[in-house]
Amino acid sequence: MQAPRAPFTAPDQPIRANTDHPVSRVDLGVMDYQQAWDYQADLAAKRAADTIEDQYLIVEHPSVYTAGTRTQPSDRPTQGPECIDVDRGGRITWHGPGQLVVYPIIQLATPIDVVDYVRRVEEALIIAVRQLGLANAGRITGRSGVWLPADEHRPARKIAALGIRVTGGVTMHGLSLNCNNTLEFYDYIVPCGISDAGVTTLTDELGRETTPRECVDIVCTALDDALAGITPVADHTIGEASDPCAGTRKRS
Repeated sequence: MQAPRAPFTAPDQPIRANTDHPVSRVDLGVMDYQQAWDYQADLAAKRAADTIEDQYLIVEHPSVYTAGTRTQPSDRPTQGPECIDVDRGGRITWHGPGQLVVYPIIQLATPIDVVDYVRRVEEALIIAVRQLGLANAGRITGRSGVWLPADEHRPARKIAALGIRVTGGVTMHGLSLNCNNTLEFYDYIVPCGISDAGVTTLTDELGRETTPRECVDIVCTALDDALAGITPVADHTIGEASDPCAGTRKRS
């Protein structure tokens, strides 16, 4: 997602509405996607009513496809697990064992700036992936998420994805980081509507088993710093490509 203007909040200032309390971490373990989505919605309503504080939901899902509001018929799976239509932005992706998923339930400061929020979450993921050992991770202009650059053997590869919804000023959905999951199920869809690039995992890129559990603290700490303005959004551009959502019709 490209920023069409300067952010509403100064880069060194928090984007959270209330910074009196740190963001708590709630480990859901392995949870069915629909159950986790319903849980998110309940928490988001409570956060909008100011009856709970900000939190990160940390989870792994059983194998499932989720289709965002820009998903096209040609993106959808040819085989594999259930596909659930969801209310986040973007197109289709897969979640499953070995993939770290974090759903921030955050009350944003006003005026609400969804683009700035997305860019800060993306910044946190880039920093986390670099800390985990992939120093060349960065952004591809026109496409969200965290990418590794093309080399002589492989195209550019996505290692982390974002899908966001803001309702009542509160964030839902969030990010996924491929740790030691299978890549098989990406073969049955057009991941994120992108057919000219690849998908990868930390384990494949680092050459060692890397689990979601060992990534949780690094990712959540990076999120804390980005949302607080401690880590401002920087230019980590490694390439440029077409926006897979440009010109697509939003699902009603």
